[in-house]
Amino acid sequence: MIKAIADPDSWGMIHGMIEELPTIRPDTPLLDNVLRQFDKLREMEAHELVGLAEELRQDLLYSVAGTGGHFGAGLGVVELTVALHHVFNTPHDRIVWDVGHQTYPHKILTGRRSEMGSMRQLEGLSGFPKRSESPFDTFGVGHSSTSISAAMGMAMAAQQQGIDRKVVAVIGDGAITGGMAFEALAHAGHARPNMLVILNDNQMSIGHNTGALATYFAKIWASKTYTAFREGSKKILEHVRGAWDLAKRTEEHMKGMVAPGTMFEELGWHYIGPFDGHDLPQLVSTLRVMADLKGPQFLHIRTIKGKGFAPAERDPIGYHAINKLEPAKPAETKSIAAKPKAPKYQDVFGQWLCDLAAQDDRVVGITPAMCEGSGMVAYAKQYPDRFFDVAIAEQHSVTLAAGMACDGLKPVLAIYSTFLQRGYDQLIHDVALQNLDVTLAIDRAGLVGQDGPTHHGTFDLSYLRCIPNMVIGAPSDEDQCRKMLQTGWLYEGPAAIRYPRGEGTGAALDPNLTTLEIGKGHVVRHGAEVAILNFGVLLDQALLAAERINATVVDMRWVKPLDEALILSLIENHHCLITVEENAVAGGAGSGVAEFLAQSGVMCTLRHIGIPDQFVAHAGQGECRQLAGLTADDIVAAADSMLPRQQQKAL
Repeated sequence: MIKAIADPDSWGMIHGMIEELPTIRPDTPLLDNVLRQFDKLREMEAHELVGLAEELRQDLLYSVAGTGGHFGAGLGVVELTVALHHVFNTPHDRIVWDVGHQTYPHKILTGRRSEMGSMRQLEGLSGFPKRSESPFDTFGVGHSSTSISAAMGMAMAAQQQGIDRKVVAVIGDGAITGGMAFEALAHAGHARPNMLVILNDNQMSIGHNTGALATYFAKIWASKTYTAFREGSKKILEHVRGAWDLAKRTEEHMKGMVAPGTMFEELGWHYIGPFDGHDLPQLVSTLRVMADLKGPQFLHIRTIKGKGFAPAERDPIGYHAINKLEPAKPAETKSIAAKPKAPKYQDVFGQWLCDLAAQDDRVVGITPAMCEGSGMVAYAKQYPDRFFDVAIAEQHSVTLAAGMACDGLKPVLAIYSTFLQRGYDQLIHDVALQNLDVTLAIDRAGLVGQDGPTHHGTFDLSYLRCIPNMVIGAPSDEDQCRKMLQTGWLYEGPAAIRYPRGEGTGAALDPNLTTLEIGKGHVVRHGAEVAILNFGVLLDQALLAAERINATVVDMRWVKPLDEALILSLIENHHCLITVEENAVAGGAGSGVAEFLAQSGVMCTLRHIGIPDQFVAHAGQGECRQLAGLTADDIVAAADSMLPRQQQKAL
């Protein structure tokens, strides 16, 4: 039996729900026909489209069972995916998917079914839309709230070049909470490009609304009769002073009584909805009408995340993504004591936050829609009045923390490294410039693995290190992480502690709220000739390399301020230094060491082990580190290149 288990690194938690999934690819004659000749999709009748959608859903279940990956979102948009490719002349017409978690059905339908087994693996399909992968992937995504801006750019480009092209953006009710989405909505309402935005509302963020009456009126507003009447009335009433404005206000007030579209209408969009997003015939007829309308159009559909897979429907957060599924193992005949797993860094953070909050009521926890992923579920339950999930609004989260710090609170902002990039101006201007007491708990720092370059956290040391007033810590294990978080929180100013995705080393955790001395490193191993300066979680690789070349290993711990005295003492007794970090070499911790030595007028042979000047592909986390040259072998090779030949032979 094959069981589906919620991915513990997804937005949800493990709830233990299981369901049998197909182990043999289902029969899909309609899908097979479309894959042989894509244009057949546009010739299908309504009943055939419904059958195709069901085959596509079953094929998706089979594919994800074998590879793991994002799960619930794709199941929820199967009907929408079929309808879009049926109505629009893709890829000439553009479909821009926001974030991209929901695009597995799109990938299957557009000719990549045979490659789905390689999903998120080295040299395999990306887990997100990727322009180099297919002409149907019109825009590369991974972060949220970008689709409307990108689609608007495409619509305006088509207009400038005189190209007859339809442009559609598909955005979720979570992604539309991002400020960038509203910036694009406001601009499009002013510029009036011919484009369609589809809000895929799976009721995870936007509240419930209406019922049968709203659906009834939505069907009226989407009908050809109504739209023709509306456009014809506009042409007539525009010539009567004030008449069209009055008619438009009357229409908006009527919609506002039964539907949540008034806000979009006020921004300049023609709103239709909400519709049942799983009613494929209605979707098709609505899209056909809206495709021919001029100006910015907004279609609101309701879907069920995880549609067609019962556990995912019951727990859409937990089944946002799943692990690769394995056959259930037979029960062991003998009781064997399993080695306990090391805690995940996100859980170490979550426990520290709970322990700290129990002792100090100034603690507040903030997250931009990453409660589960950041390990804050227990904290949110225990301290609901001191927990703030601001939705997908990273910029706001940073300045919110700044405002709280101004007036007596001590905020902790839990945020992924890749998402902190979106709040960079706020971090500089609103936090660091004012030297405010904000603690940044930066999760998913370094190479995250299968989610790839859109989610790797490989730039934070570079973009943080150049900001005045910042203290930056890079722990090498989970116990050090807990102590650094406490140290950063007590520091009266902006402090950032960055830690990776996944499990720690198994280091024993100090249950007390213990601190470390800021700016002080620790010599872990004494050797000769070569000194390895480690920043972060690659300490194990540094130690493996050191055993082979008899090198000194220093766990530097702090990127800013550096332990300058320790660095100078190492130069006195070693021929060369090697810095090691899971961050871009450009501007990273190693660059800080080089800058210090240059300013001190000290001559030293120095090499940097870090992320090269490239985006690292998606693969397993360990494979990513090999691709980036972050292994013990790479450290040894760097040492060999630095030492004189006679010393290499001696080693």
